[in-house]
Amino acid sequence: MKEKQGILPQDKLVVFEDKNIRRSFHKGEWYFSILDIVRVLADTPNPRRYWPDLKKQLSENEGFVQVLGKIEQLKLAAPDGKKYLTDTANTETIFRIIQSIPSPKAEPFKRWLAQVGYERIQEIEDPELATQRTRAIYKAKGYSDEWIEKRMRGIAIREELTDEWDKRGVKLQRELYCHQ
Repeated sequence: MKEKQGILPQDKLVVFEDKNIRRSFHKGEWYFSILDIVRVLADTPNPRRYWPDLKKQLSENEGFVQVLGKIEQLKLAAPDGKKYLTDTANTETIFRIIQSIPSPKAEPFKRWLAQVGYERIQEIEDPELATQRTRAIYKAKGYSDEWIEKRMRGIAIREELTDEWDKRGVKLQRELYCHQ
């Protein structure tokens, strides 16, 4: 991916269907441009007009006041290279907005969200499924079986250790290191 003028390393673009979706790392997580998401998924020629209408509908008809309160205005680079305040939201809020976009382009995301939700409920009922899923993800990323076993053992040992600390009343304190 080429660095574009005005886009800082922490402000990366995501490309979906050859369209850029701007994002910025804020408060420890990624925030995505809502207008860019609407432009891609709502199949509208004018996302600047569609988004306020959708926001109003969400507020009035779907009780989205809490979701709308999670929208942050961040400065994101525009095509002209300048930064402008733009409505953004974190991944959770973006997913909730996507669920409200009545468009065939949004349907694959909605189906994927439903599938992930179903899988997580299954994992709550049977935690071994989460372990199997984790192994499958590492395998798909190309890690060796030996590496996967070491990683899974490390996770289990760390859980046992933190459980033991919990039992003994040990409180974790993050240490700050200053590099000069």
